[in-house]
Amino acid sequence: MDKKILYVAIRAAVEAGAKIMEVYTDPDADFEIERKADNSPLTVADRKSHEVISDLLKETPYPILSEEGKKIPTEERRSWRELWVVDPLDGTKEFIKRNGEFTVNIAWVKDGCPEAGVIYIPVKQELYFADRETGAWKLGGVSRVEEKGTVDDLMARAQRLPHAGDKRDSFVIVASRSHLTPETEAYIIEMERKHPKVETLSAGSSLKLCLVAEGRADVYPRFAPTMEWDTAAGDAIVRASGGKVCQAGTDEPLVYNKENLLNPWFVVSREREYGMVCQII
Repeated sequence: MDKKILYVAIRAAVEAGAKIMEVYTDPDADFEIERKADNSPLTVADRKSHEVISDLLKETPYPILSEEGKKIPTEERRSWRELWVVDPLDGTKEFIKRNGEFTVNIAWVKDGCPEAGVIYIPVKQELYFADRETGAWKLGGVSRVEEKGTVDDLMARAQRLPHAGDKRDSFVIVASRSHLTPETEAYIIEMERKHPKVETLSAGSSLKLCLVAEGRADVYPRFAPTMEWDTAAGDAIVRASGGKVCQAGTDEPLVYNKENLLNPWFVVSREREYGMVCQII
């Protein structure tokens, strides 16, 4: 995509992260926790982040699909060939627990495919960004970005993903900290049968996709509900890093801006000596 538009998304993610941290670090803050229809939490930080992102992305020609805008009629969304898919605070449960494992996610989707993505980790000040043409990148120590800066400026200081020289001798599975299902446990047991040494990592929010994109993990199986805004940015980053995000049991990619915004079960994987493992359930 146009690097100037990608940079707007990067600015939006970082500035939204700063708003989240104002709430997170205030010892007197009331998170103003509400309950959504599925009983998952929503906080004042979610709302503040969404406001920042919406304001900045208005500079671009693309509409926004997010949890706050999920009631947009399907008939209207069908006309959106290009759009933003946004999660202003992915990992609200982790935010409430104050474990730092929450992110800001912004993806650019074209014809159902996540072509570009930005994930920002406010507590760690780590930024992941990617598009199909320039690859996937990670940059640490990002507390703000210059309004007049460029993606090339960031790339000059960033590390390209996946990390080079990965010498791990174990097959690493990353799992959800909050959603370890019986199916996931069965998957881990199956991997232990197939590989001589298996290690499991736990992480919250879209950090799991980032670990695969970095090459720190080989696979992330997700056999529990997720929505499109939970995965779109990480999906774009994984794909740009050379990994794959497939519907479980198939080689079919996830598709975005569907009539039903619920994702199917999926497996995120990357190829080392083991090959892709999307089809193993």
